[in-house]
Amino acid sequence: MAMKIRLARGGSKKRPFYRIVAADSRMPRDGRYIEKLGTYNPLLAKDNEERVKMNIERVQYWLGEGAQPTDRIARMLEAAGVMEKKERANLKKGEPGKKAQERAEEKAAKVAAAAEAAAAPAEEAPAEAPAEEAAAE
Repeated sequence: MAMKIRLARGGSKKRPFYRIVAADSRMPRDGRYIEKLGTYNPLLAKDNEERVKMNIERVQYWLGEGAQPTDRIARMLEAAGVMEKKERANLKKGEPGKKAQERAEEKAAKVAAAAEAAAAPAEEAPAEAPAEEAAAE
């Protein structure tokens, strides 16, 4: 039997509440589970002790039996000090796409050109002013 330690969602609409459970990986997310190991309430502040509650002894038992934690549970266990932190691939999902990068480069070029144009006439203006006065006389 392929065991997972995962989150089973409860709570009402837009008010999530999760049970941390040991379940067969073939069962539905919110369906039958073997044992409830704790709770997770994402609506509470991150520094609140009530946000994540786990029975660490039972979690370690199930890990010893070969249960695989999901990514979110693995992060919670790493924060609790039960598991070693592992390296994760730093995906570049946070970077904008090609077109957005091109637009940003074009905008930066326009801003730089405008700054140069604003600086150039300010330097040339005093030199041209006496010449214009001489031409007017």
